[in-house]
Order: sequence, then C-alpha cells, then structure tokens
Amino acid sequence: MVKLQELGEELRGVLSGQGSRLLDSFFPPLVFLLINSISDVDAALWGALAISGGFAAYRLIRRENLTYALGGLGGTLLAALFVKLSGSGSGFFLPGFFSGAATVILCVVSVAFNRPMVAWSSFIARRWTLNWYWHPQVLPAYNEVTILWAVAFATRLTVEFWLYQQDALGALGTVRILLGWPFIVVLLIVSYIYGLWRLGQLKGPSVEEFKEGKAPPWEGQKRGF
Repeated sequence: MVKLQELGEELRGVLSGQGSRLLDSFFPPLVFLLINSISDVDAALWGALAISGGFAAYRLIRRENLTYALGGLGGTLLAALFVKLSGSGSGFFLPGFFSGAATVILCVVSVAFNRPMVAWSSFIARRWTLNWYWHPQVLPAYNEVTILWAVAFATRLTVEFWLYQQDALGALGTVRILLGWPFIVVLLIVSYIYGLWRLGQLKGPSVEEFKEGKAPPWEGQKRGF
C-alpha cells in the first residue's frame, strides 16, 4: 500500500523545479478571464501579456533557464495571435488544443512501438537505467499507464473543444484552469499508485536488481515509478 508520505515525497521529486513555473501557466488565463469579464478582449490580452512578461522578467533577473523565462511569455503571445486570427476570445485557448492533441498522438504511437511515453518521462525525471523500462515484466505497466494518459488527455481535449465550439469562453477558461495542473497532479497520483501495483503483479525486477543482474525471484520495485 502506497503511504501518503511516500506519495508526497515522490510527487515533490517528479515536480522538483516545476512549482514556480506553474504560475506561468495558471495566472495568464485566469487574468485573461477576469479582465474579459469586466472589460473587453483587447484589455484582457494586455493583462495576460503583462503578467506573462512580469514572470519572464523575474526569471531573467534571477538568471533562471532562458527556456523557462521566455516559455510562458511565448505561449501567451501565441494565444494572443490566435485570438486575433479567430476573432474570438476563445481563441486564447486554441494553442492548448494542439499541445493536447500532440500528447494523445505521442502516447498512442509510443505504445504502438512498445516504447511508452510515460517510461521516457520517468527516465528523464529519474535517470534510471533505460533498459529496465523495456524488461518484459516491467514494460506492460508503463504501456498501461501511458494508455491511461492518452484516454485522460483525449477526454479533456473533447470537453474543451466542445466548449470552444459553443463559444462558451467563461466555461472553457474555467475548465482549462481546473484541468490544468490540478488535473496533472491527480493523474500523476493515479499513475503512481496503479503503476506500482501493476509492477508488483508483473513480479519483475526492481531497478537495482536489474542493474546488479540478479536472477529471479525478485523482490520487485517497492518505490518509484
């Protein structure tokens, strides 16, 4: 059974360095919605751009990674461009549709090639031995969790696109905020709990047992996914 303390520590490890950058994705759409509700689209765009520019300046002053410093501002500029091209405030959320669709496609294709995206994400975050993920008694767990991610992102994309077609800007913005990082954190928790349980069912080696070349029976992975 996964302990709450263990789960919290694992989440902090996976999201390490991400916390401050959550502001870049959370506040611009929130500011856009709030200003648009009391003014107009142009004022809302300037407000979103101002707060994105503020975050970018703050990160540059702190000499953080340039990608992180300019990524949020670039995303807001792209959203502003889509608003102008579409002639609707709902266009602010169009870039998220493309990134969501790309995530779904990447998940499906990676599973089809037995190199699941969740395994790659775990490898990048943890730097465990890459070949461990491809072990026949480990790989199915990562394939299944990647399928879970594909279904989750496809569901979110479907809901958001339906609201976009209805031109329900307020509802679309609210759903985008709620199904942003809160959605990701819940998905990470479910993935971790299910993934560890599935590894236990598969009875494969732990990362350390794989590295040491131990023969079965293995104790298996007890923590980390």
